Order: sequence, then C-alpha cells, then structure tokens
Amino acid sequence: MGAIASGGAVVLNDEVIDMLNITGDEIQETALSEAAELRRREQRYRGGRPLPNLRGRTVLVVDDGLATGSTMRAAVQALRKLGPERIVVAVPVGAPHTCQELSDEADEVVCLASPEPFYAIGQFYDDFSQTTDEEVERLLQRAQQPRPSV
Repeated sequence: MGAIASGGAVVLNDEVIDMLNITGDEIQETALSEAAELRRREQRYRGGRPLPNLRGRTVLVVDDGLATGSTMRAAVQALRKLGPERIVVAVPVGAPHTCQELSDEADEVVCLASPEPFYAIGQFYDDFSQTTDEEVERLLQRAQQPRPSV
C-alpha cells in the first residue's frame, strides 16, 4: 500500500488502498510500526556512523526490481532532501509503466528489462529470498575495508 523512508518520506499507492478498502487508521498504524522498524535497521546498519554527505554528488540507488515503485519513490524523496546533484536508479527488471513513471522523480532510471506481462519481481529470480540483517551488516563492513590500489 506504500512505503516510508528516512526523513519522513511517505509514498502511498492510492490504487491499492482503494482496491483493498484500507482505512486511514490502518495506514497510520502500519506507518508507525514500519517507522519503528526503519529506525531499528538504521541503527543496526549504520552502527553509529552519521549519514554520508551527499551534497553535490551523484547517488546510485540499486534495487532487485521495480513492481509498484513505492519503495524506490520513497528512497528518492528521502535522498532529494540530502542535496545530491543527481539520483540514478538502477534495477535489473521492472514493470514498464513503473520504470517510466519513476523517471519523473529520479534524474535517470536504468531498467535493464521491462517485460510484458509483468506480474512480480520474484518471477525473474531463481532465489528471491529476503536478505538478512546479518548479510547486510557483513556487506557494509566489507565496504568499509580499504581496497588494494591498482
């Protein structure tokens, strides 16, 4: 029905909300619950590190795919507040209309495949299991390690 991101970004999918008759109270309750989960993950993943300075930089936002695009829209909105020069969204696969619509919000959208019919991102993966907190932490720690010079 939507997505939230740091800095108060909220994206609601009115079509889904109407179709499922979701009430304002249900949206509010879910938003509060998800905000708590967002804070938990930020604290765990960031490990006390401050937000990076994105002002004047190009930010590349990568996801496993775009279905409704709510999560990516929320991410782009949150990033805009941090002042990057450009935001580039990159995904391997996405619903054609979502990839097109997202180009109104991001400076560039790279969507390698936009097949029709598009039902769900998972249809394009052999293994579409969730990434665990431990996997995220391991990758973030690895990214902090110095790289050998070439």
